[in-house]
Order: sequence, then structure tokens, then C-alpha cells
Amino acid sequence: MNAFAVTYDLRAKRKPDYKGVFKELKLCTRWWHYLESTWLVMTDETASELWERLRPHVHSRDSVLIIEVRDNVSGWLPEKAWAWINRNVPLPDTYV
Repeated sequence: MNAFAVTYDLRAKRKPDYKGVFKELKLCTRWWHYLESTWLVMTDETASELWERLRPHVHSRDSVLIIEVRDNVSGWLPEKAWAWINRNVPLPDTYV
């Protein structure tokens, strides 16, 4: 199972319907969406395969980054967010 961070800037001048993007992300095996424009997803897909599912729902002015999540993380999040990450993404014993 692969863990990916999917982060984006949705910039279309006329707001298209991004429900398709969110629907596709929710089809992943597990997902977490605490930050406004970032999702963490668990899937058996590659980053390219996931992008191919999202692509039809993204406007040409938008930006999307799908990057594998590894065990070197840090940041400031609520305890429930770290609990989800700790359950779903292999992490070292300590994080901040």
C-alpha cells in the first residue's frame, strides 16, 4: 500500500465543480483531509495512476502535486491528525 500526499492550488477563474476530484480521492483505500488543500491517501495505485483518475476533474490553470509520504515528517497538527498518520503511514518513533 502506498501513502501519498496530494496537494493542490485550484485556480480556475470560474469555479468549476471540484466534487469529482474529492470523490476520486475518497475512493482511495483510506484518506485524511485535515488541511484545506492537502489530502493524505493510502492506495495500491502509483502516483501516476492516481493522477490519471484526478486529471479529468482538474482545470488547466490548477496545480496538483502527488508525492509519496515517507517516514521523515514534522509539523504542527492536532493530536487526532498525528494519530491518523501514525496508524496509516509508517513513521519513526518520534515526531513533532
